[in-house]
Amino acid sequence: MSDPTSTILVVEDDSIVRMLIVDVLEELEYQVLEAADGSEALVFLQNESATIDLLMTDKGLPDMDGTELAKKAAELRPSLPILFASGYAENIDVPAGMHSIGKPFSIDQLRDKVKDILAQ
Repeated sequence: MSDPTSTILVVEDDSIVRMLIVDVLEELEYQVLEAADGSEALVFLQNESATIDLLMTDKGLPDMDGTELAKKAAELRPSLPILFASGYAENIDVPAGMHSIGKPFSIDQLRDKVKDILAQ
């Protein structure tokens, strides 16, 4: 089983997709924080008392690009791993040290990817 103390911030503007990702991660016993856009995500990231072990963000968000959010997250929390989820994974530029997973992904792919990142 995964370490139940790991907290993942999921940033996804499509509420159905977000709900599915959150359900899967909660089933894997992760704590999950949800944000519908970059601004909501930044509220969590700026809260120094909030534990966040992984930021999983959609590449295309309504208010800012996922990459832009990742850069801000890296400034606020330099050691925070970042996972981009994108339907265009094969042609997105993932900043150095960050990870990506292509949509649609299976539950197993998501589980393995998250476990790998958190284990590093």
